[in-house]
Amino acid sequence: MSGSSQPVVYGDIEAAAQRISAHVLKTPLALSPSLSELLDVPVGLKLEHHQTTGSFKLRGACNALLSLSPAERKCGVVAASTGNHGRALAYAAKAEGTVATICMSRLVPENKLAEIRRLGARVHITGASQDDAQREVERLVEQDGLVMVPPFDNPAIVAGQGTLGLEIVDDMPDVGMVLVPLSGGGLASGVALAVKSRRPDIRVIGLTMERGAAMKASLDVGRPVEIAEMPSLADSLGGGIGLANRVTFAMCNALLDDVVLLSEAEIAAGMRHAYAQEREIVEGAGAVGIAALLAGKIDPAGRPVALILSGRNVDMELHQRVVNCETDLLREDAA
Repeated sequence: MSGSSQPVVYGDIEAAAQRISAHVLKTPLALSPSLSELLDVPVGLKLEHHQTTGSFKLRGACNALLSLSPAERKCGVVAASTGNHGRALAYAAKAEGTVATICMSRLVPENKLAEIRRLGARVHITGASQDDAQREVERLVEQDGLVMVPPFDNPAIVAGQGTLGLEIVDDMPDVGMVLVPLSGGGLASGVALAVKSRRPDIRVIGLTMERGAAMKASLDVGRPVEIAEMPSLADSLGGGIGLANRVTFAMCNALLDDVVLLSEAEIAAGMRHAYAQEREIVEGAGAVGIAALLAGKIDPAGRPVALILSGRNVDMELHQRVVNCETDLLREDAA
């Protein structure tokens, strides 16, 4: 994919790594015997779902919050979220003595809402899409003077998520391909910049669901577009990228080597494999790397592969139904 100038540089990611080092975990990278045997190359699992708040989002949220001035933090922060960014920002804000307001659509699972409230954040539920939630954020910024901390389209967020890429190359120096969950592009663009700055030959593949993949649709037409959100096992990958996207669209366009789409059945198979073979509980968005390998949609061409298990914040009743191979996993469709 061809691209333009990058709004985040490698030095920003190195600075973020220093800034957040005392606030986030350096998560393990573990070899998967089962997937390595399947692909006949080493496959490493970046266990980012072991992060303090259960997902990679804490990296970007901490970097963005710590990059604000004391006066800005005192105003309080606000963000739109499909759940994991809200949880991370609520955690970081509580640790820094400020208040977070999180705006979410009705599609966000209840387990994620409950955890955000437990961390002391104010929660606004509005509309049926991430775009609706973002409009509520903009209203609160204008009305109450809150400081917006976007979930992905922000240089400090991208730099924070990119620290994950530094750790992958440190722990797996011979990695030739990195598989990254793709939603708004904060994680994918940050990781791609980090690993390609270290090793330009590394291929970075974005992975997302077939149902409502806004970044993929935008990359296909060469500009940010809105598409309808739909329920998905990979709910964390839902939401638009913003028609006025300033950061992540250009970076994903420049840095991703490919984007692969996955069906709901394939995502469910990834979740089951993570549980049965790797002994890991991951949400749908965290299982897309495994799903893509199992579905035969990735050709490593003899190169070692690293994939990111990006989050574990799944509703456990839903997870049990996935593990039990139920077929009506999305109750909205069954109604």
